[in-house]
Amino acid sequence: MINNLYETDYVQWTQLQIEALKAKDWKSIDFEHLIETLEMGDPKETVESNLIILIAHLLKLAVQKDAPDWMTNRWYNSIDEHRKRVLKAQRKYKPIKKYLPTAIENSYPDARDLAIKEGKRADGCKVMKRDESEYPNNCPFTFEQILDENWYPN
Repeated sequence: MINNLYETDYVQWTQLQIEALKAKDWKSIDFEHLIETLEMGDPKETVESNLIILIAHLLKLAVQKDAPDWMTNRWYNSIDEHRKRVLKAQRKYKPIKKYLPTAIENSYPDARDLAIKEGKRADGCKVMKRDESEYPNNCPFTFEQILDENWYPN
């Protein structure tokens, strides 16, 4: 039951583990998954960090359409790398899948901020300077698009 709960409802599993530890109810502790959870640290933070970079580069591709190939190629490579990291975390830590929509929502403001800062640093010659208003306040990409290894903004 507890092992299955770890896979299906991570939040509830965590709460039960906390209660069992406080009560020193050693028989109710899922030691295998508890050790795994402690060893991995907080995968949510790692996923959000990767999503910030991934979404920032998707935004730059969508907004900075005049960027030279050498620049956009770096963004494509970064998108591919960070998608792989997020997808790997999703496979490795099953509870992450439920958290991903929230992680995307949490990551978007920082991703937007990064994209805006780079847009403002453009020299105006090779790449046009971008105004903050060109970057949507809400994530313009769907959950599926962000994680689709074959999708990139036009």
